[in-house]
Amino acid sequence: VAEQVVAEEPVVREHRLSLDAHLQRNLEQLARDRSATLGEKVSIAILTVDNATGEVRASVGGVDYFSTERAGALDLTRALRSPGSALKPFIYALAFDNGIAHPETMLEDRPMRFGLYAPENFDQGFQGMVAARKALQDSLNLPAVDLLSAVGPQRFLTRLKDVGAGLALPKDGGAPGLAVGLGGLGITLQDLTRLYVGLARGGETIPLSLRPMSGAHPAQGNRFVERVAAWYVADVLLGAPPPLNASPGHFAYKTGTSYGYRDAWAVGFDRTHTIGVWVGRADNGAVPGLVGRAVAAPILFDA
Repeated sequence: VAEQVVAEEPVVREHRLSLDAHLQRNLEQLARDRSATLGEKVSIAILTVDNATGEVRASVGGVDYFSTERAGALDLTRALRSPGSALKPFIYALAFDNGIAHPETMLEDRPMRFGLYAPENFDQGFQGMVAARKALQDSLNLPAVDLLSAVGPQRFLTRLKDVGAGLALPKDGGAPGLAVGLGGLGITLQDLTRLYVGLARGGETIPLSLRPMSGAHPAQGNRFVERVAAWYVADVLLGAPPPLNASPGHFAYKTGTSYGYRDAWAVGFDRTHTIGVWVGRADNGAVPGLVGRAVAAPILFDA
């Protein structure tokens, strides 16, 4: 017997969001324009957040809602993807916070083995002794993994989870290894951007909100590191080399590229806003040349 379902009258007929309509339109257009040069299956997600309140000012979940090639109907700000090197600032933040290192501490960038794990740098070269500041700005893998070994990968992940980051770990049942520092886990653009908002706020993360705060104080924050450590990282990232033809020193930012060229990331912040950018294919397919600094960073700077 078929049951007749009667839709109830909605209690609230108007829903107010924190989105800035002008900014939303501009970033949607930016995503459309840039995706046209990257291939018919490549999509772009962009998230802009107010650092003071956690309010989302713009959220571009993809390119062209009706495009089946780009899976435009999916909200890719919520997709679990490998962050590549985009989590490195939080390794350094914990190392700074625990007195393991300082921005001017000299670290070794040389071939190293951690048990069976032997990471390499992106360019497969080595710089020898290098200051922690330059190691993070140049996104060197060996110094970051060495610091993560000192901090402890389980401790690192626990701190990220404690401040609200949802992380997807490999389902092999083993203890997390050092590869998590170079992208060996899954995280969403929303959670990654939220972590960077925490750096902009001096080490304290707050929830993101699509509803206007209406003058109310933001939700209670969770402290990841103390203010000095967060300031050190922000100061280092402020000096990160910009993409081609862009001016340096306007905001702190970091890029990331996942294994196999499947995800390109760039997240940056100044005193008032944090913007996160992800570029890739919704089906997790590889895209030759999809590198964070070359593809995602220029979109971040334009945003």
